[in-house]
Amino acid sequence: MVNKKTHGVLLLHFNGSTSAGTSVYSALLLLQHVESLAAHPLLAAQVLAYAEIAGLPVQYGLYSAFMGGIIYTLLGTSKDVTLGPTAIMSLLCFSVVGGQPNRAVLLSLLCGLIQAVMALLRLGFLLDFISFPVIKGFTCAAAVTIGFGQVKNILGLKGIPQKFYLEVYYTFYKIAEARTGDVVLGVLCLVLLVIFMIMKTNLGSDNSPVFSRVTRKLLWAVATMRNALVVVAASLVAYSWEVSGHHVFTITGETSTGLPPFRPPPTSDITANGTIVTFGEILEGFGGGLAVIPLMGLLESIAIAKAFASQNDYRIDANQELLAIGVTNIMGSFVSAYPVTGSFGRTAVNSQTGVCTPVGGIITSVIVLLSLAFLMPAFYYIPKASLAAVIICAVAPMVDYQIVLKMWRIRKLDLVPFVVTLLMSFWQVQYGIIGGVAVSGALLLYNMARPQIKVSDHGILVMELSSGLTFPATEYLSHFIHTQALQVSPPRSVVLDCHHVSIIDFTVISELKDLLRQFKLRNVQLVLFRLQPNVLEVLLAADLQGVRYTDSLDDVLQMESESLLDN
Repeated sequence: MVNKKTHGVLLLHFNGSTSAGTSVYSALLLLQHVESLAAHPLLAAQVLAYAEIAGLPVQYGLYSAFMGGIIYTLLGTSKDVTLGPTAIMSLLCFSVVGGQPNRAVLLSLLCGLIQAVMALLRLGFLLDFISFPVIKGFTCAAAVTIGFGQVKNILGLKGIPQKFYLEVYYTFYKIAEARTGDVVLGVLCLVLLVIFMIMKTNLGSDNSPVFSRVTRKLLWAVATMRNALVVVAASLVAYSWEVSGHHVFTITGETSTGLPPFRPPPTSDITANGTIVTFGEILEGFGGGLAVIPLMGLLESIAIAKAFASQNDYRIDANQELLAIGVTNIMGSFVSAYPVTGSFGRTAVNSQTGVCTPVGGIITSVIVLLSLAFLMPAFYYIPKASLAAVIICAVAPMVDYQIVLKMWRIRKLDLVPFVVTLLMSFWQVQYGIIGGVAVSGALLLYNMARPQIKVSDHGILVMELSSGLTFPATEYLSHFIHTQALQVSPPRSVVLDCHHVSIIDFTVISELKDLLRQFKLRNVQLVLFRLQPNVLEVLLAADLQGVRYTDSLDDVLQMESESLLDN
């Protein structure tokens, strides 16, 4: 038998029975379709769990899951990305709307409008101001917050506050009230999910015999569908106990049946005591979330799209991606969706199945719509402990403890925005991001205000600037020159090496004018060395009196020697 691959399809040629070869070939083709379809059953289990994180009824997870597949097919630039609810966006949504469905839907509309306007204005570059330590601090905090937030469902506890520090305290305080059925089922689901995850990562190489390859593909499909399989199995167990009259588990309960109506999102809300909350009051309640959620939605999706574009050798358009997310959130709000973004887990499965276009998202959307139309009654018996297990396993890989060691080894100062983001995110998620960006910005400004200056002595002082020269650095540079050259006895001439300086502003020009006057009073020189053309153009336009420019250090040394002889 000779095996060879052509265009990604395994061709089998048997020297013996043709029917045997045809049967195995057909089996492998069938398994390729199983791989493709395996990406979709896990969707329903995940989005139901993510709705729990957002504090919304589970059907809102499905409402939010189907519009992205349709819109992204039309507007997206990545063949792999799948838009839908995610753990991080669900947590952000909960932190802003507190699990109120009408406000979550309105938030989707407003976020979509902001993202669409940003795309039209080509403002995707704003993501450049969110540093990697801030992103890692946020994702680690989000993973811990989300994961621990599900412990109460594993234990079957009720009446636990939503604030993280209160949640930790009351979870341990009420641990004696844990329900045995929920604990046993939740732990069993966790163990099964971990076993499936380990099994998927240890399936071996492709250089195996044919039937081992078939078995491995079956195992891959089962491991990929692990979330759906575990939730279905747990639901069957819960159903069997419920129909026998034993309420052993905490189950999801009644959910809305059928497709959501297509209608504009509500612009007002009514509280439990009947008070009407106006649109303006809702906006005020959203606060900084209206800035954080659109940016984080874009950040999460763009990061995923770029990662898979690099892996699969194609490019994406960041502003077009932003438009796709924005339109998805706008249209999603008309079908009662809350804000969505790119999902790493589902995108990874999509990529592994070898999709060639974003049209695969339409299949996802159809499956979600079918679930809404026909399967909602079955969701009644889903145990909350099983959904909690799915969430914990989904967010656990986001806790990257090794990044702390790497930052400590490479640049310890980067730990500052990381720690600030991490700790503040436990208080309020959006405050963590804002705090981290503020600290990163402060460090960036500090580096601009305190550029490194390398000094060498060639008879005259040569000061080489290691970075640009703008107004925050002006006072520091002036003080450094005064200390090193003008306040010593006798005063020293200075050559300011500017070959790293690509921009100069009016404040710097003004300070240079004063420095030139100080040097002239002391009968020493200030020479500007190796100026870039655009900087020289600005200096010439400023018409500074007494300034000297040169591209040769020897010329400067000769000028200094002549000046000393004259004196």
